[in-house]
Amino acid sequence: MERTVQHTEADGVAVLALNRPHRLNAVAPALVTDLVAALRAVADSPARAVLLTGNGRAFCAGHDLKEPVESGDGHASRLRLEQIQEVTRLIRGLPQPVIAAVHGYALGAGAEFALGCDLVLAAPDAIFGFPEVSLGLSVTGAASRLLPLLVGPLKAKELLLLGERVDARTALELGLVNAVTGAGELLPTAMEWARRLAAQPAQAMTLAKRALDRGIDSSVEGALELEVAHALITDGSADVTAATDGFRRRADG
Repeated sequence: MERTVQHTEADGVAVLALNRPHRLNAVAPALVTDLVAALRAVADSPARAVLLTGNGRAFCAGHDLKEPVESGDGHASRLRLEQIQEVTRLIRGLPQPVIAAVHGYALGAGAEFALGCDLVLAAPDAIFGFPEVSLGLSVTGAASRLLPLLVGPLKAKELLLLGERVDARTALELGLVNAVTGAGELLPTAMEWARRLAAQPAQAMTLAKRALDRGIDSSVEGALELEVAHALITDGSADVTAATDGFRRRADG
């Protein structure tokens, strides 16, 4: 079976490509497991910059609502949630800077993966959104800390509570992305940025990343723990079941 995350390295750049294109790279347990493994491998690799992207028509369309709902106790749910959050911890903990190259949908967990990266580039067709509340769910991936840090508390509440999607240009205006590339230029531009980062003195790059994140990360850990507590409350609720069943009916119809 083909891995759900492809990991290649060249010219000092590690490229991690989410690889469930038939499901718009929606998050499933195997993808999270493979992404965690790839990030841990990158930490010990000679790569000096990391590029995170998605194969096919989207970066990551969030949680795959067609995946079977897990049954089990709260401990199993906590382990699943913490595994997803480990992606954010690993991205932010890498010594190398990480660039997210976003095209198509970056929704829910997909948007949160991008938030965790050091730099974010968007294609003109990129769409960002946080639909968790509308599905009866709680946010993960430190979005409760990182989103208001980027766009401000009021706008963060608007994005989370209303669940509205924003296009690439709006994301740029809000501060969710560093730049919007031309059509067809996302990966070439992202690779150019990654190679420029890889050419910088590695130790100075790592120290600069650590210094910039130090003031943020003390609050990120608290945000991650609170998000797990809230997610365990919503997990398997009637609201989630109704929203998921509605999604499946629309998808099958």
